[in-house]
Amino acid sequence: MSSNPPRPITENLVIAGPAGRLEAIVDSPPDTVAQAVAVICHPHPLHGGTMTNKVVHMLAKACNELGLPAVRFNYRGVGASEGKYDEGNGETDDAVAVLDWARQRWPGTGSWLGGFSFGGAVAIRAAAEREVARLITVAPAVQRVPVSAENLPTCPWLLVQGDRDELVDATQTQRWAQALRKPPEVVLMEGVEHFFHGRMNDLRAVVLDWVRRTS
Repeated sequence: MSSNPPRPITENLVIAGPAGRLEAIVDSPPDTVAQAVAVICHPHPLHGGTMTNKVVHMLAKACNELGLPAVRFNYRGVGASEGKYDEGNGETDDAVAVLDWARQRWPGTGSWLGGFSFGGAVAIRAAAEREVARLITVAPAVQRVPVSAENLPTCPWLLVQGDRDELVDATQTQRWAQALRKPPEVVLMEGVEHFFHGRMNDLRAVVLDWVRRTS
């Protein structure tokens, strides 16, 4: 695959959500017949998290490089999205609504879910409510957003974590993941902090490598 893929076609739109309209961005690879579509969930809305977060954008770009359209969206109460913050519960409902919308927009395609930090936990919860083909979580905040160990996705799942994460404890996250009945593949990135400063391309490479190895 080319190291310089063509620029995606970007579309700004509004999706109907359970608490009102949700602001969204769709990035689609040009001249590609989608086999799946990825929905990416952003970090905590009360701490500056939005769909334009750099890690979220990198996940979308990685999916584009793999030939998938990627949908980023603002949870309720963020940006132009209607509603108000709901402790992760409403945000999970928002993610499910966007996933359902994507399935209507691209009928017959598979669904991927991804998320970073708070959005990683939201993605895990949403993937347990809808059948998805792949789940990619980056530093999922599972200690802050409750995730039921009895209701987890069964699809191939990648969990990427920095060993110097100052917000999501790497050791606790690894222990949580390893205790699951069907643990995700965990990649611990050395010298990486929560926001992956200076390591975005390394994160991209981890995601692309995992998808290609497990396809």
